[in-house]
Amino acid sequence: MSIAEKFISMEYGPAPEDPKEAGAWLDRHSRRFQLFIDGAWRAPVAEEYFDTVDPSTGEKLASVAQGGAADIDAAVRAARAASSRWRALTPHARARYLYALARLVQKHSRLLAVLETMDNGKPIRESRDIDIPLVARHFYYHAGWAQLLDQEFPDHEPCGVVGQIIPWNFPLLMLAWKIAPALAAGNTVVLKPAEFTPLTALVFAELCNEAGLPAGVVNILTGDGRTGEALVKHPDVDKIAFTGSTEVGRAIRGATAASHKRLSLELGGKSPFIIFEDADLDSAVEGLVDGIWFNQGQVCCAGSRLLMQESIAETLIFKIRDRMSTLRLGAPLDKVIDIGAIIAKVQLDRITKMVEQGVADGATCWQPQVSMPAKGFFYPPTLLSNVHPTSIVAQQEIFGPVLAAMTFRTPREAVELANNTVYGLASCVWSENINVALHVAAQIKAGVVWVNCTNLFDAACGFGGYRESGYGREGGREGMLEYMEPKWLKSAPKLPASGKPASVPDHEKADTSTPGIDRTVKLYIGGKQTRPDSGYSMEVRSSEGKLLGEAPLGNRKDIRNAVEAARKAEGWARSTAHNRAQVLYYCAENLALRREEITGRLTAIVGAEQAAAEVDLSIKRIFSYAAWADKFDGAVHNPPFRNIAIAMNEPIGTVGVICPTDSPLLGFLSLVMPLLAMGNTVVAVPSERYPLITADLYQIFDTSDLPGGAMNIVTGYVSQLLKTLAEHDDIDGIWCYGDDATVASAKAMSTGNLKQVWTNEGRIIDWFDPKLGEGRWFLEHATQVKNIWVPYGE
Repeated sequence: MSIAEKFISMEYGPAPEDPKEAGAWLDRHSRRFQLFIDGAWRAPVAEEYFDTVDPSTGEKLASVAQGGAADIDAAVRAARAASSRWRALTPHARARYLYALARLVQKHSRLLAVLETMDNGKPIRESRDIDIPLVARHFYYHAGWAQLLDQEFPDHEPCGVVGQIIPWNFPLLMLAWKIAPALAAGNTVVLKPAEFTPLTALVFAELCNEAGLPAGVVNILTGDGRTGEALVKHPDVDKIAFTGSTEVGRAIRGATAASHKRLSLELGGKSPFIIFEDADLDSAVEGLVDGIWFNQGQVCCAGSRLLMQESIAETLIFKIRDRMSTLRLGAPLDKVIDIGAIIAKVQLDRITKMVEQGVADGATCWQPQVSMPAKGFFYPPTLLSNVHPTSIVAQQEIFGPVLAAMTFRTPREAVELANNTVYGLASCVWSENINVALHVAAQIKAGVVWVNCTNLFDAACGFGGYRESGYGREGGREGMLEYMEPKWLKSAPKLPASGKPASVPDHEKADTSTPGIDRTVKLYIGGKQTRPDSGYSMEVRSSEGKLLGEAPLGNRKDIRNAVEAARKAEGWARSTAHNRAQVLYYCAENLALRREEITGRLTAIVGAEQAAAEVDLSIKRIFSYAAWADKFDGAVHNPPFRNIAIAMNEPIGTVGVICPTDSPLLGFLSLVMPLLAMGNTVVAVPSERYPLITADLYQIFDTSDLPGGAMNIVTGYVSQLLKTLAEHDDIDGIWCYGDDATVASAKAMSTGNLKQVWTNEGRIIDWFDPKLGEGRWFLEHATQVKNIWVPYGE
């Protein structure tokens, strides 16, 4: 036999990783673990434990404590007690602790990798070569942010006590993604690892003590959903950071609505993997292997929807099948294994059921001939072709090694199929034509787009989703901002609770001798003045009870029409930042021309002094956001690969705005202008106290070249219009300024499509102070970051 023939016939022999050290660590703890609270190990109050098992064998690894409400309370109290001490440390001191944690992760990297594979079932090559190095990278990177905190975030402070809940697919990496930025910003942490994979989090608790981290700064409580629920609902937690399923994320949004907890959610995905006919098909297939069969497909950003240009579909399917036949499935501690074990039987059953449903929907199922281990939870790599875009396997997250393949003809059709999902976490575009690749990447509604590469991550590059994939980012500067807030916010006074709608007059005090109605305005929808669907109006009176005019009483249908108009105006987002700036400058010019007229009308409701101040500051505020329109840029990151990551600030989409009552003009413009500057379209509900300002506003917009539909105004009662806005699935975000009850309603009613919600948390924002009422804080919430990864070099 020739050397070439021998080479082709060679089989991979077993190369098992020795689990001896991991076993010894488990044995030193008698394979029984307590909760890590206030720097020490404590038994759970209820003395309840559960087993964690090796999914590749089904054998028990250890017993782990089940944290309850009393344990969560103890951990939160410990974190609160440690908060002031941790925050009082110098940035350099906190940086030293994070640096020490990074070094310890590297020191114990082999133990962490082996234990991760035993507890999770992923191949040791992935744990050893990807997960653990990235864990260290996150602590190193955020040690740098801790060092620079006062210089880079001078007007911010930490949230306080942060509750964090992480999933089972990347147990230690998700811990690093969350704990590193939280500590760098000066927060203290209570973290709940996934029930299936708690072990590496418990090793990390030991590393915290080894690093000398002050007691209470990091607390780790194991348990099931009951533990997470207790953490989410604890009244003394200031922020919740969650990674997991969209269903649980929706429940957390509802559970935290009545509180002022900050919330970031990284949820499910159904990521498109788009291959054009000019792509390097062999490279694309290798990327696809990494995109869907990495970690057994148990990845929120897995490229689970293959979109192939029709002309190459047959060739590509042949290449994919050929490559699938070479994938090795088996014991994950074997270093030659490509596909390890599914996390648990419940997940294995779900994958099996969904594939069966996909076949019933008309898909063709193909699996390579691979030998399945006798023990453990395994599922072979699976290709479903001829999938209809509406099939369950094309729409719902399977979270397993299953690829659903579809075809397209043109780039436009590829974008339509890619965005035909409720999710928006990640995507891949493969084409040798950089013009096509970047043109498509810019149109995909996802937080990450990989061009001719896949599954690249770095601590410097923010990661997170659009739409029902959640909101907030992890990593990068934007990830740090998730764990901080403006210094003045928590000390700002509370808005008084609203009673009846402000524009309903008190007839006992009203001046009933007023002879007539001065003004009747209309709604402003799609660039046109429109009568309300209800046919009714509401009286608007001065503070002395004098009748000033009538405003339309908008209803659900008016909101629907306004949202449709806003959606049709999405070309506003595609206009250049320079053009948007010019339109905003025109708005300021036209407001200045009508200064005396508008000041006179405002005087009747807010007094002469405030009216003059509102108009003058409104002109300046519009100028500010016109200036920001072409200056609030993204960034180009240089991760430690042969790639750049282009971080683009993109508009949220269509945003509903509930405006302040007491600053009818300035409050309105302070909220809608940053949104317009960044390319969003807006449906705004103006002040109930003085909705007549609408007439002045739409006359300004009409004469300033603002495209019809970019700005829509519906007057009426907030209690009625907010519900329709918050529940509308075509609204991408809600900005709500109101009292505690109003902002809680905005959050609670927005869970349907998990739209982004930003509120004043019931506190008074001084719109007359530009340090509080304008600037980056508003622009950061008017945008979402998309990272486009582009490789370079040969």
